[in-house]
Amino acid sequence: MAIHPTAVIDPEAELDRSVEIGPYAIIEGPVRVGADTIVKGHAYLSGWTQIGRQCEIHPFTVIGAPPQDFHYHGERSYTKIGDRVVIREGATVHRGTQPESTTEIGDECLLMAYAHVGHNCLIRRGVKIYNMAAVAGHVEVDENAILSAYTLIHQFVRIGSLAFIAASCRVTMDVPPFMTAFGESEIVQYNSIGMRRAGFDKDDLNEIREAYRILFRSGQLFSKSVEQVKAITLSGGGLTRDGAE
Repeated sequence: MAIHPTAVIDPEAELDRSVEIGPYAIIEGPVRVGADTIVKGHAYLSGWTQIGRQCEIHPFTVIGAPPQDFHYHGERSYTKIGDRVVIREGATVHRGTQPESTTEIGDECLLMAYAHVGHNCLIRRGVKIYNMAAVAGHVEVDENAILSAYTLIHQFVRIGSLAFIAASCRVTMDVPPFMTAFGESEIVQYNSIGMRRAGFDKDDLNEIREAYRILFRSGQLFSKSVEQVKAITLSGGGLTRDGAE
């Protein structure tokens, strides 16, 4: 285990023998760090935090600090970081608010410089949160979604799998899986590029395109559109234009 002599390590911390800790890093409290993880200089880890294997924690990150929530009064809560997660310079991840609650970031996620993940968020595998994006408390982001730079995600919002949030978007409502959001929570397209990269075939893309048309371009009440898509799905029929109509 390579620990720089200027690093400050709490006696309660549990570090795998293969962990590397850079200069002036601070690990405070019962933090657990997994094998082959690198904590670079000036990073700050605190609280009841668990960090997985093969992660990269870059300078000036803050992980496991108390939540920015007036309801928090010092109770034990957690931060959990999965395996092969990269957290770049100045990013912040805060622990849960309610006693025994958790903020969790799944395997293979990327948080770019100065991104923020608030208390009680659930960020699933493969999510990318770009520079300066801010995710408020109690947000759920499903697998492989992308939150572009400077996006703002309101608390309690859910972002679906493979959704794409455009730069500087302000999201105050849920974004369904495979959809692209722009501006003020506007769904402007389905994420065809992301789907192709993820291995979806032409039939899959056609179904999502038709779901997008029904939900966001049909002009009918959204609740009616949801029921229409649900009925087609439950019947086993494809979301073709003939079937939808």
